[in-house]
Amino acid sequence: MQKNKKVAVIVDGSFFRKRYFDYYKKNYSNTSPEVFAKAIHTHSLKHIQKNKGEELYRIYYYDCHPFSTKAHYPNSKGMRIYKSEETETFKFQTELYKKLIDLPCFALRYGYLNPKNAHWDIVEKKKIDVLKGKIRIEDLQDQDFVFTAKQKGVDIKIGIDIASLSIKRLVEKIVLITGDSDFIPAIKLARTEGVQVVLDPMGNPITLEMRENIDFLTTKLLNFKK
Repeated sequence: MQKNKKVAVIVDGSFFRKRYFDYYKKNYSNTSPEVFAKAIHTHSLKHIQKNKGEELYRIYYYDCHPFSTKAHYPNSKGMRIYKSEETETFKFQTELYKKLIDLPCFALRYGYLNPKNAHWDIVEKKKIDVLKGKIRIEDLQDQDFVFTAKQKGVDIKIGIDIASLSIKRLVEKIVLITGDSDFIPAIKLARTEGVQVVLDPMGNPITLEMRENIDFLTTKLLNFKK
């Protein structure tokens, strides 16, 4: 009896979240953490070709715990305080991780948000309006700002897992859901070890070097048109 081909699915969490909500924004603007957890699981499982003898080894999901901090809003002259734990983003992500833990063959890998580079930024739509001169920075309201920090530790954990899965011969195929070219060295190692690498950038443009170092390019977004 022929042995099934084991497949690992590696999901860059922050990338998936942004691409998914951008693509399905009309349908999923108010998605609950439970529904979104199922969407991650379903999207990942679509890459498993059971008719070709494939079976899921494990889904690896990489993200950061939401940032817990307090800060003064930029335009409130110190009168109003931003509390991250009271934001919808904080509540959504905290609940999402609880739902993901319950999924079968699912592993969570956490990086962290670096407090040293935390800063205020203007939301994209308002930033465009400011650049076009439609509004002044002084006219921006609290909801027009987002407190953000750069994630750390995620990329290296993805790279280590790709290498480990390949060198230990745990899988024959790795599906990578990301748009980041930083994983090219790990992808090269996987292919050298005989592992097929499939990239799902969810419609996001990729570099030529990335395309040259993968075996297959695809996406499982519903009704996606190139």
